[in-house]
Amino acid sequence: MAVGRVQNQAGTAIAIRQRRDGSLMAVELPLFGRAVIITGAGNGLGEAMALALAAAGASIVAVDKDQGAVDAFARRAGDRVVPARADVTSGRDMEEVVDLCCDRFGHIDVVVCNAGIGMASIRADYHTNPIKFWEIDSEIVGHFLDVNTVGAFRLARAAVPRMLEQGSGRVVSVTTSLSTMIRKGNCPYGPSKAAHEALASIMAGDLESSGVTVNVLVPGGAADTALVPDGEGIVRSKLVKPAVMGPPIVWLASRESDGVTARRFIAKDWDTSLPAEEASRLCSAPIAWGMDN
Repeated sequence: MAVGRVQNQAGTAIAIRQRRDGSLMAVELPLFGRAVIITGAGNGLGEAMALALAAAGASIVAVDKDQGAVDAFARRAGDRVVPARADVTSGRDMEEVVDLCCDRFGHIDVVVCNAGIGMASIRADYHTNPIKFWEIDSEIVGHFLDVNTVGAFRLARAAVPRMLEQGSGRVVSVTTSLSTMIRKGNCPYGPSKAAHEALASIMAGDLESSGVTVNVLVPGGAADTALVPDGEGIVRSKLVKPAVMGPPIVWLASRESDGVTARRFIAKDWDTSLPAEEASRLCSAPIAWGMDN
């Protein structure tokens, strides 16, 4: 429980929080004053990132199609979180969440394009009973692209003009491992995430030297979320835990990452024992299909 807030000599906000035993502790808030929109915030990777951002002091518009999920998240995360029911397949919805962020917090610093759907939405046992591309209706392929690729475009398109006016901003795209994009039996998920990665690379190029950066963040393997359902051969203890997304997303949202753009970060390889700048360097490569990727 937060009982007060001060600043240290470096100007970083410090929250004074009470431990369960009644004693007090000081916690740095590197994102205090930063305004973030994150889609797919109701569960999985999105919820884990939103929790980490909130703990670091960010003001958040938590977006999800499931109103109950983001309402519950807001109750847990504190009064700097505004829950918003919105659909990334709607351009109007994305414009409205950007307006909401600016109305509530006065500006927008970061958008995290995380909302997505996976192969289990087609067939729950897809990992043991692979889906061949010719078995899939084109309407399903279109829906995957609409959510996993065009959804990110809609949010970035709505937010970036505001960021350009400010002279700064962050776009963080959550895609997937490069091998997953081309794995057999992984259509249309793989192609839709590959298209999202290509989009992120193009956005980074278009925004070069503008003060607005674009980077990709991935867990680094199959994650322990609803996108990977229980089933034969699935050992949940071996899946990547969503919490690994926390340290890199906080750094990417902070002013420490100023100027860092067109990179892809693998969250499970982020070494929390190292200074953030070194950890970020060691777990990243050029965005998309860069030479050292």
